[in-house]
Amino acid sequence: MLKLVRLALTAAILTAIGVRLRRRARMPVKPPAPPAPQAVAHTRMGLAWAAIAGVVALALGAALIPTGPQTVAEVRWAVYQAEQSAMTVAMGADEKSPAPTPTPVTPTSAPVMPTPTPVVPTPATTASAPPPGIPAACMLSGQATVRPISPRVRAAVNRQWRRIERWLREHAPRTYASLGAPGRAGTVALAEAQTGLEFPDDLRASLLRHNGMSGPPAARFSFGEEPVLGVREIRDQWRESCAARVGRGDPIGRLIRVGTLIEVDADSGHVVASMVGPEPIWPSYHAMLRDMADALEKGRPMFGARATVKGGLLRWSSTL
Repeated sequence: MLKLVRLALTAAILTAIGVRLRRRARMPVKPPAPPAPQAVAHTRMGLAWAAIAGVVALALGAALIPTGPQTVAEVRWAVYQAEQSAMTVAMGADEKSPAPTPTPVTPTSAPVMPTPTPVVPTPATTASAPPPGIPAACMLSGQATVRPISPRVRAAVNRQWRRIERWLREHAPRTYASLGAPGRAGTVALAEAQTGLEFPDDLRASLLRHNGMSGPPAARFSFGEEPVLGVREIRDQWRESCAARVGRGDPIGRLIRVGTLIEVDADSGHVVASMVGPEPIWPSYHAMLRDMADALEKGRPMFGARATVKGGLLRWSSTL
């Protein structure tokens, strides 16, 4: 609307200027005539202003008469004004309304981790189904508890095993391949519970280094023809020995059989051969490992035999 009014006023002004210029163009070059009477001048000026007013009226009338595009523009303008008004009202309502109070979230308690329980052999897996020839008295089911091993003892045992492994790898690779995988502390603890004996630290450290031997029996590593037993084999050997003692009416022994003849005293840690004599052969299982490493590296006899190699396999040749 403002643009149309401005156009109308501009047209009126231009018309007045054009009328005035036309009047000057019609005037003769002669000196101007004496002025006309005042009444005639007033009459001419009134006509000019009347013409200007007519032009303005026509412009305003044309502006006020709605056309097609103008009607569409006015409708769009009205819609826009309505939308703006609605948004203003909504924003005012939001500002006046109180902010919603956040609902407090109660933290849930941390999940309770189950408490580790010791491994307890149940009668269903032990005493309820004893192997043939094993009395129930030799099928113990005590609580299995993993006991710590002295770091000094474990380091000493691992040192002797490294000497043995190095020699076998260089001279008897096929026998070296028979060395068993490391044992598990829980398995050793379960064997202790099933025999009622506490294995000495050096024996447990050795079982954690190599849990027995694997592969064909002829290729397995041995202590001078004495096989190196694993945890399960040690337990089974103890059960057989226990059954023999119970059958004779003897008390259950405290010896842990770790080979065909050699045994470890659970109380003193001595290595003995009770079937040969009561005297200890070595003061400890670690001492036996050390003598084995010396026998391999220095060619010393062990159990009356010397180490030889044939086809990558360790063999013991009798010195008698």
